[in-house]
This record gives sequence, structure tokens and C-alpha cells, in this order.
Amino acid sequence: MRPLALLLVLATAAQAQTRQYRSRSGIEYRSQPDTAGAVARAESTLAADPQNIDKIIQLGIAQSGVRQYREAIATFTRGLRIAPDNALLFRWRGHRYISVRDFNHALQDLANGNGRDSTIYGLWYHLGVVHYLRGEFAGAATAFARARTMPPDDNELAGSTDWLWMSLSRAGRPAEAAAVLNGVNDAWHITSATAYRQRLRLYRDLITPDQVLTPGDSADIAVATLSYGVGNWYLVRGDTARARTWFERSVASGGWPAFGFIASEVELRRMR
Repeated sequence: MRPLALLLVLATAAQAQTRQYRSRSGIEYRSQPDTAGAVARAESTLAADPQNIDKIIQLGIAQSGVRQYREAIATFTRGLRIAPDNALLFRWRGHRYISVRDFNHALQDLANGNGRDSTIYGLWYHLGVVHYLRGEFAGAATAFARARTMPPDDNELAGSTDWLWMSLSRAGRPAEAAAVLNGVNDAWHITSATAYRQRLRLYRDLITPDQVLTPGDSADIAVATLSYGVGNWYLVRGDTARARTWFERSVASGGWPAFGFIASEVELRRMR
């Protein structure tokens, strides 16, 4: 490829990486380029049927897949103008408000969605996450307990169980947290929530904190998620020094969309 053509390709890629979030320390996090074409295909499909809510949601999901969270929020907002009572649109937009650290709008969307349909797992799960991030641990526990009654698969069951244990522990209800672990089943078919499976093993004293991250855990999201779990485990036990170290490791991972990364940012601010 000629130098000029290469520069044009690089410039186009850079333009595709839009700013999504700027941390309080000034670090800027950007989206990824749509190299696989998922966003372009979803846009083309929607263009042929622009009022179709399912296709609007699919575009927002595709945008989220390349960390275009602000674009996804705009897409779901477009859908809500067409279908203002669609609970799934509130679920997805609320989730993405968490990604860009807008907890107030996330809480509003997820509560609005729940008011329209209280049977959607994702609404309860993400409502629990935003309550947790806001330090509302009792409210988080209530939401995760509800989510745990309706998981679509064992991956989500592991995730909601993990967050329920953390929420109850942080709410000062250790006996209830321990009871949650009694229901953990090693036969759960966990394929995508392996970080939560590993954290649950820590809570059950099956592994030590230093065994939580394995040599295979190199992806930024995995490191952020696992590191937060270890940090919170130490924090629950009153060891703030080790907790801080693990929260800092989570933030240093670069996995900025991970809930563990976001929670680590929150914890480090509380520790100042």
C-alpha cells in the first residue's frame, strides 16, 4: 500500500474511534473501529425498515459491540421516540448509560423499564449494578435477588449470584451472603461468565486471592472483572490496603467498559 493510501486508511480508522468516556484523571477512552462490519450491516438493515424496533435494538447492540456506547444511546433514544413504552429499549439504554458513567440516567431508564415490564432479567440485573455503583447496597441486593429468580442461562445465574453476594456483604448482611453461596452449583454450565465462576470460587474459599487470575486471563475485561472481585473480597474483610492495590490493578487493565473497572473507579474515589 502506498504511504498516502495508508495514511488515509489510518485517518479513517481514527475518525471511527469516537470519544466515549474521559476519566477524572484525564484518560480518554474511545470506541473501536467497525472492522468486522457489524455496525454497517445493522445500519443497512435498519435503513430498509427504519421503524422496526427489533432492528433498532440490533443496531444499538452492534454499536455496543465495538464500544460505540454514546452512539448506541442515541440509537435506543431513536427507538424510544417511536415506542416510548418499550421496556427493552429502556433496558439497553440504561445499560449503556452505565458504560459512560451516567448513573443517574441509567437508574431512571432501568426503573422506567421495570415499571413497564417487571419480567425482564436484564432490567433487574442492571438495576442492581447501578444501585451498587451508587453505594445503595440494600437496593442492589433486592434487584439481584429478583434477577436471580429469572436468569436466562447459567452464565447469567453465576453473574447475578456473584453480585448478590457482593451486595449483601457490603450491606452488612454476611449471613445472607453466605446463604447465597450455599446455592452455588458446580454443575452450572458456564461458558461466558468464567470470571464470575472464578470469583465465586474465591468467595467459597476454594481458591486463594492470588489464584483468581490465571495465566490465561489476559484480556482487559477479564483482568478488570477479576481484579475488582479480589479487591472487594479484601474490602469486605477490612483490608483496605490490599483492596486498593487490586482496584488499581483493575483500572490499569484498560478494560474500561467492564463493570469491575467502573466499580473500581468508584471504590478508589471513596477511599480518597
